[in-house]
Amino acid sequence: MKISTSLPRWSIAAPIFAGLLLAGLAAGAGDAFGVYYTVLLVAGLFGGVLAAVFHAEIVAHKVGEPYGTLVLAIAVTAIEVALIVSLMIAGGESTTGLARDTVFAAVMIILNGMVGLCILAGAGRHGEQTFGLYGVSAALATLAAISVLTMVLPNYTTTTPGPMYSASQLGFIAVVSLVLYGTFVLVQTVRHRDYFLPEAAVGDEDVHAPPPPAKMAWISAGMLLACLIGVVLLAKALSPTLEKVVVAIGAPKALVGIIIAAVVLLPEGIAAFHAARANRLQTSLNLALGSALASIGLTIPAVAVVSLVTGWTLSLGIDVKSTVLLLLSLVVATLSLGTGRTTVMQGTVHLVIFAVYLFTTIIP
Repeated sequence: MKISTSLPRWSIAAPIFAGLLLAGLAAGAGDAFGVYYTVLLVAGLFGGVLAAVFHAEIVAHKVGEPYGTLVLAIAVTAIEVALIVSLMIAGGESTTGLARDTVFAAVMIILNGMVGLCILAGAGRHGEQTFGLYGVSAALATLAAISVLTMVLPNYTTTTPGPMYSASQLGFIAVVSLVLYGTFVLVQTVRHRDYFLPEAAVGDEDVHAPPPPAKMAWISAGMLLACLIGVVLLAKALSPTLEKVVVAIGAPKALVGIIIAAVVLLPEGIAAFHAARANRLQTSLNLALGSALASIGLTIPAVAVVSLVTGWTLSLGIDVKSTVLLLLSLVVATLSLGTGRTTVMQGTVHLVIFAVYLFTTIIP
């Protein structure tokens, strides 16, 4: 992306348009205009996604790696956590499995769909791609530990029958999740920052272009936050329509959660795809694996607090089929990203696992 000295009008108009659509929805425009307003909501959502990617790239170019990828990952996850917590508070005990379903969908989408597509796209254009093995290994080790502790272990504890933790166990796991994620961020940004830095390609305009002015970067940071809030709220507004469509075609309701998670992750997914296509697979993997870690490391402690305060039982353990797919994904990711080099083979394997995940969700 070529950095200019001013922001294009469409990147500023997109979050404003999303805000107007949400205001109209609150005023009853959705009921008045029906399917036509739904089309506008979809257009506003994807416009917000594209604007978020644009502003994220400006902020990332200003602050440098790996801070840029961390900013986008934490921003998206923080808003996602706020949405989940608000839905839990509004829905009561009937939504105690919402965090588990959302986090599991996000991990599967990122670990297989996003990583697989980025590897395949990058390898298809550049042949073999390389990345820093130490940073990716640290991310995978942390992701494996935090995923199993939060979504698999609850099925096998005996203080309370699975798939739940007792109150003391839940509090302990929430602290452990924060410790793991916090340590990873410390390693990524301070102690071993060089593990996560991409090798600058010769002639890469995105890397070698001068950084944008500070004022422009601050405006983009604000616009990025506005875009992400708009994307999440529009996704939430569209979820009832989505649920009706899913029920109409006879698919399980779990598909709604997958679609919403995919929409929320679109800004990171597009940014990671662009980086892989530009032969910056390190940046792409920083985005993908960092997003998966943030999704668990921030969501689980937040919903644990809600559960402990309200007294609701939080269902965290995933079923046997999901456990098999999660463990398979972690093993394959460790093997395919364990050499520091990728080809179309690794990308194809990840995408096949993602296709199996989607297929067995629709036809369990």
